[in-house]
Amino acid sequence: MIPAYARPAHKRLREKLAGIAEWAETTDLNRCVAGDKALGIITSGICFVHAREAAPQAAILKIGVTYPLPMGLIRRFAESVERCVVIEEGDPYLVTAVRAAGIAAEGKVEMYRFGELNVERVRRILAGDTSPEAVPPRGKAPELCKGCPHRAVFETLRDLDCIVTGDIGCYTLGVLPPFEAMDTCVCMGASIGVGLGLRHVLPAEQARRVVSVIGDSTFVHSGITGLVEMVYNPPSSGHVLLILDNGTTAMTGLQEHPGTGRSLDRRPAKQLVYEKLAGAMGIEDVHVVDPSRDREGFQTLVRECLANGRLNLIIARRPCILAAAKKG
Repeated sequence: MIPAYARPAHKRLREKLAGIAEWAETTDLNRCVAGDKALGIITSGICFVHAREAAPQAAILKIGVTYPLPMGLIRRFAESVERCVVIEEGDPYLVTAVRAAGIAAEGKVEMYRFGELNVERVRRILAGDTSPEAVPPRGKAPELCKGCPHRAVFETLRDLDCIVTGDIGCYTLGVLPPFEAMDTCVCMGASIGVGLGLRHVLPAEQARRVVSVIGDSTFVHSGITGLVEMVYNPPSSGHVLLILDNGTTAMTGLQEHPGTGRSLDRRPAKQLVYEKLAGAMGIEDVHVVDPSRDREGFQTLVRECLANGRLNLIIARRPCILAAAKKG
């Protein structure tokens, strides 16, 4: 989208938005529920259900398209009721837009911006109740599955007092007790770049403790470029990269990925083999291990890799227990 194309494209965009706004005025995705004109509620999504239960007598306008908003429809609805309240979760997007259009409407007070809404909270908003809310009961903290192969990895990293740059996946739970063995988590693939950066800038005794940890699907998604950087611009102390290969995309539903050798519909596909990729990049110290089978041996391996001052790739390979059960 070079400037010569962007300028006319901007005009086309505005024309499209105007067309969508016109369509949004009459689409059946909007829903208007008749009720007592003393109270009208403008809402969308799940808040519509909460509002229906909290104020069954109220007239309700459920917005099906929230951008661009059907301002003509909203204005007519607001003018048809004596009191108009906008019920929405999170930041006040709807009420801000409605007020900016010169439509009189109430919103929620600041305390209800945080957390999810429910029927009781909607009742409180409508009543203007700003008294302290009851503290919700604490839920169970998330944790790695019993028997998860990642447990042995994080126990080792904890016991060796490593500085761990982590990544996005179910293994991010390594930050929580009983492991508390993850120090950074930024975005998919960042573990390698952040780990390399720490290796370059930390004092030598701390730099040698840095380990990057990334999952197999995350490595395929965003980690390969980090591996290239690791080879091209190696820290003087070397580095240790751990790929946690459990053979699936565990956090988001056990999907296949290029490293499993199966397509999304589970048909055979070309498989990305991490150790071969590392070899093609020139990494000589590549280790494929099962930490759960030999925890002491795994700890010895990590300790040796931290001490040798070279580039080390450890592939901790053991199937996710949930994926194995599903495939079995």
